[in-house]
Amino acid sequence: MKSIRYILTAITVAAAALCTVAQDSSSSASAPVRRRGPRDRQEQQATPGVTERMQGFYSADNSSLSDADLQWMRVIYRQLDLEKDRNAALYFPEEPIDGQENLFRIIMRLLANNQLKAYEYLDGREIFTEKYESKVKDILDRFYIIYTPAKGSTEKNPKFVIDEADVPANEVLSYYVIERWTYDTRNNRLKPVVEAICPVLHRAGDFGGEAVRYPMFWIKYSDLRPHLAQQTIFVNDDNNLPSCTYDDFFNLTMYEGDIYKTRNLKNKSMAQLYPDPDDRKRAQDSIQSRLDDFEKRLWTPTREELAAMAEARAALEAGNDSTAVVKEAKPARSSRAARTNNKRSNKKPAKVKESQASKSSSATKSVRRRKR
Repeated sequence: MKSIRYILTAITVAAAALCTVAQDSSSSASAPVRRRGPRDRQEQQATPGVTERMQGFYSADNSSLSDADLQWMRVIYRQLDLEKDRNAALYFPEEPIDGQENLFRIIMRLLANNQLKAYEYLDGREIFTEKYESKVKDILDRFYIIYTPAKGSTEKNPKFVIDEADVPANEVLSYYVIERWTYDTRNNRLKPVVEAICPVLHRAGDFGGEAVRYPMFWIKYSDLRPHLAQQTIFVNDDNNLPSCTYDDFFNLTMYEGDIYKTRNLKNKSMAQLYPDPDDRKRAQDSIQSRLDDFEKRLWTPTREELAAMAEARAALEAGNDSTAVVKEAKPARSSRAARTNNKRSNKKPAKVKESQASKSSSATKSVRRRKR
């Protein structure tokens, strides 16, 4: 009897399982098929692919060094003109093609999905605190960018949908970049680090004329870097493969930008300090040359470099005339030891002095003869 009861219970359980499977299959078959629209594709592209671990990894380079490791620092402001060939990778493609997007479209997509924080552009000051955060809705309204609230948007987590045609990517023709040049004792090297990026909108008026520049907002590069590390770009026309990422582009300073400001006590730009364009250009070149030569001046030259410098100096002295040699010997009169060493080692200036003395003596003799 017990075996019969076990068999009956097993049959009932199997029948119940078959009924549930049949109901699930019928419900799935009767459910309508929903096709994905443009909003679904945009939400799928905007899915957060950056974890907290990735965020910490990419922001570690900017915050790992302490003040004790740093020995020297200078903050440089640059303007990246996208019409230059080296900066064209930030502008093209104008429209998304095969998963490729330009920099401004990536920034706007992240802002619209509340994955990025924007800060106010304060003329002459950059403060990246919660007090100066800009709301995305205010930014879109200020620059007349059409948008619609996204599904699931709330006041605490606002999200927006912006059509690709409404993103003014063709009007963003330049960027402002803040660089922090630091020399640290841990790595014994000088390295520039990008701190923040500001897209600049070039928009003409209703009646035409020259376009006016509108700096839109600041974005901390540490917040943007994990997303840029996932987007590959083209940097060379000879190689049609995307050989690097946006993060490589900024981290390796592959861009070209003019210095429009340096951090100073007066908090003035280069245009305010040097109103004359020629003086401003010379000051910019001087700052850039000092940045390039800073690391070279830290190390003692090797024997090979000293020998090459001596050969170049000897060739220069041999090619110049005697007057040039005398002029080059003048700066060495800074101390007595230098003068004695020059007199003992350099024989050419002594010959020049003897020739000059003979000329002066002959000149005095001729004058005495005339007097007689």
